[in-house]
Amino acid sequence: MKQHLIVLDLDGTLLTDHQKISEKTKMTLFKAKEAGHQVMIATGRPFRASQLYYNELMLTTPIVNFNGALVHHPKNKSWQTVHTPVDLKVVHDVVDSVDKYQYENLIAEVMDDVFIHLENSPMMDMFKMGDPRVTIGNLRGSLNEDPTSLLIHAEEDKVQIIRNHLEDVHAELIEHRRWGAPFHIIEIVRKGLSKAVGISLIAKEMNIPRDRIIAFGDEDNDLEMIDYAGIGVAMSNGISQLKSIANEITTSSNNEDGIANFLIDRLKL
Repeated sequence: MKQHLIVLDLDGTLLTDHQKISEKTKMTLFKAKEAGHQVMIATGRPFRASQLYYNELMLTTPIVNFNGALVHHPKNKSWQTVHTPVDLKVVHDVVDSVDKYQYENLIAEVMDDVFIHLENSPMMDMFKMGDPRVTIGNLRGSLNEDPTSLLIHAEEDKVQIIRNHLEDVHAELIEHRRWGAPFHIIEIVRKGLSKAVGISLIAKEMNIPRDRIIAFGDEDNDLEMIDYAGIGVAMSNGISQLKSIANEITTSSNNEDGIANFLIDRLKL
């Protein structure tokens, strides 16, 4: 069988709800690699929060982090890293404009440095994964360089209101996507970026055509990736909007080896 590029989102896709890779899924991905296929991760997470899974799968491929704002190769330092941050002035404008809305917190990340607007224990625990340098304080004063991404944490019923505002006021300069549970978060990256942008760059380097890219996702930030891939696969636990554009939907969820079951059937593993 011709070589395929298998692209894996993490949360709600590769990972179970307990943030683990199931043994069946792991073994299936190892078999796929042994059969000559390439396996990579494309996630909204920073690398420090995805490195554990990258290593667990023994990957030797580039990775897409921050929904396309960082594309790099952890195993090959000569590979050209692509880092595309948001302009600091735009971030300040966004921070000022959302002040009138009720949000829980703002978090900016500059690669592996984290800037947290308000001290908040649950959020602190989440963003300390990988032991980054953390700065707490008003982003207007503490953030002085272009961030890789900006996150707005809000109650679930406020998320769409804030996203509508971002679309009305800042659509020409930023992309914004929604995370799901446990925290309802709006992620902001530079305009034009998505997981698909990073995947297309990597696939070109590997000389793998679009029709042989199998991408798995479940959420809002996977829309472009699933649309781009020749075989865009929505998880059965994914959002309805993603399922509506996917080529296929897994027969089982992230907690039930959805990826493994699909690949065993599709790639005859």
